[in-house]
Amino acid sequence: MKKPVSKAEIRAELERETRRFLKQGGQVENVAPGISGRDPGTAPLFLNRRLFLEPREERTPLPEVVAALEARRREMLKRTPGRKRSRTPQPRRKVIYDDFGEPLRRIWIDD
Repeated sequence: MKKPVSKAEIRAELERETRRFLKQGGQVENVAPGISGRDPGTAPLFLNRRLFLEPREERTPLPEVVAALEARRREMLKRTPGRKRSRTPQPRRKVIYDDFGEPLRRIWIDD
């Protein structure tokens, strides 16, 4: 595939064209601020501009690279089963409250 043109390359090309124009005797007119350089009677630029002038390029198939990427993705999606532990019931502490919500005592309860 062709490398796309960078902004720096476009700026350099415009600078070269401007220097060549001035060197051949061209002049640059000063335009007052706020005045458009376009003629109001012309059609908008987006109607005249062809975006994709070159024919579509064929891509080079790389099946081994695609297969490696897909395998790596499948590995990441595959879940490893967690370790199953059988929980033996452990005693736990329970707080006994009185009628007013104050804690009275703590007792151990076997589940």
